[in-house]
Amino acid sequence: MAKKTKVYIGADHAGFALKEHIKKFLQQRKISLWDCGNTGFDPDDDYPDYAYAVAKEVAAHNVFGILVCGSAEGMSIAANKVKGVRAVVVHDVREARLTRKHNNANVLCLSGWRLPVANAQRIISIWLATPFSAEERHRRRINKIRKIERQEL
Repeated sequence: MAKKTKVYIGADHAGFALKEHIKKFLQQRKISLWDCGNTGFDPDDDYPDYAYAVAKEVAAHNVFGILVCGSAEGMSIAANKVKGVRAVVVHDVREARLTRKHNNANVLCLSGWRLPVANAQRIISIWLATPFSAEERHRRRINKIRKIERQEL
């Protein structure tokens, strides 16, 4: 497991069922977790509310976040509006590994429509366990992203 052991999690109605499975999965592994909502299924909720709640915690506390909505794309777009957040949509274990190793991603966005529970669990396990490589080229690229954030956000 990477050093950041606390995970903030959130989902809208399209990701709610998968989020509940993910919570149990993380709890079984003794990973500290905070649920930013929704706390009950609501077909009229809006993904930006949960993306923002999780992203703010991730940026403030240098922890990980997991967001689930239908496609995962909306959560990623909304979360990436928060300075310091590097939210990624991941569909498989290769992407999970590379987004941590190369991009130092701190928010994982998953599709509630596309991912079976077992696949989501594998992705999460690998994503949380993979450290940032800290190779010069990757540090340089992240610093360029930070520069954009300072100028634009």
